Amino acid sequence: MSSWAVRPAAAQSADPGATAFIQKLGNETVSTFANKGLPREQAVQRFRTLLYQGFDVPYIGRWVLGRYWNSASPQQQNEYQKLFEQLIVKTYADRFVDYSGESFKITGSRPEGESDTMVTTQVLRPSGPPVNVDWRVRHRDGTYKIIDVVVEGVSMGVTQRQEFASVISQNGGQVQGLIQALRQKVGQTG
Repeated sequence: MSSWAVRPAAAQSADPGATAFIQKLGNETVSTFANKGLPREQAVQRFRTLLYQGFDVPYIGRWVLGRYWNSASPQQQNEYQKLFEQLIVKTYADRFVDYSGESFKITGSRPEGESDTMVTTQVLRPSGPPVNVDWRVRHRDGTYKIIDVVVEGVSMGVTQRQEFASVISQNGGQVQGLIQALRQKVGQTG
């Protein structure tokens, strides 16, 4: 037997609580947006609640800004975090509000790093092939939070980090350039 075929027992196993967390959050999201009687403003507010319930938005925001976080002033960090949240809500709320019968199923989970679990799912669409979505879930201080989403093998966090670094680079390495770009994206002036 080849050595690569023998897999030693993992030092850690996937956290079943992370899988239950994704199942519950997914069910809440699907049931919320399947309700077409919900006014758009209420649906967007519900999305914001689900976002903060399920995602570690402050952590993701800092991680996405990367090395530029430390060069930003406290005021820039604060404004950036607010704009980052608005960007997420603006980008994803419309997708959920326009929900058209998608459902999801959990297909597995595995340990990822020291304290994370990757929960693998498939989003099943009424027309078209299923979409593979992995959720990186961190268990900390007795709670579960999503810290990254990987769609068809592409990390949304890494993609956003690269995009933001490019904007900062195009603005002479200044975080303020990114803040101005985010203001435009979310429809703020100033």
